[in-house]
Amino acid sequence: MDITLAKKHLQKDPQLKPLLERYTIEARGISADLFRDLLESIIGQQLSVKAADTIIQRFINLFADAKNIRPEDVLGQDDVTLRSVGLSRQKISYLRSLSEFIVSEKIILNALKDQPDELVITSLTAVKGIGRWTAEMVLIFSLGREDIFSVGDLGLRTAVSRIYGVDREDKTKIEKISQTWSPFRSVASLYLWRSLDNK
Repeated sequence: MDITLAKKHLQKDPQLKPLLERYTIEARGISADLFRDLLESIIGQQLSVKAADTIIQRFINLFADAKNIRPEDVLGQDDVTLRSVGLSRQKISYLRSLSEFIVSEKIILNALKDQPDELVITSLTAVKGIGRWTAEMVLIFSLGREDIFSVGDLGLRTAVSRIYGVDREDKTKIEKISQTWSPFRSVASLYLWRSLDNK
C-alpha cells in the first residue's frame, strides 16, 4: 500500500480529510503466512478480541512447530484435542475444510497473491466457513490490496454513518460514498476503523 499517494487522493474528500490529519495508520503488505492468517480469521469469527486471542494461542500451542503450521498438521489433530482448546464443532469443520482445500490444491495460496480481488474472494468463499467479509479482510490485511471496501463490516458502516450522516443500514448509499475513494478504499477503511479506536 502506498499511504502517501492514497492520502493525496483521499484528502480531496472534505469529510475524510480530518481523519487523515488526526490519525496515523500502517501500510499493509503481503503476509508471510497466509494459511496462519486464515486459520486465525476463522477462529476469531463472532468472538471478542480477547476470547479469540486466547483460543488462537491455545490452538497454536498444539503444534510442535508453532511458527510453521501446515494444513496436514491441522488435519492430523483429532476433534477431542481441538475441542479442548475452546473450538466449537462448527469451527473445527471450517478449519478442516480450509486445510482440505489446500492439501487437495483446490486453493493454491501463493497464487492468490497475483489474482484479481474478485477471484480471490470467489476462491476463498468456496471454503466452508469463509464468507465474503472474511475474504475481504484477507485482501486488506494479508494481501495488502489497496481498493477494498467491505460494506458488510458494521464498524465501517458505523464510521461512515457518523461522518457522512447516513443511515448505517443504507448499504447502497455507503457503497456509493466509498466509490469516491477508489482506488484507495482499503486505506480509507483503515482510517475509518482507526476513528473508532480499532486497530
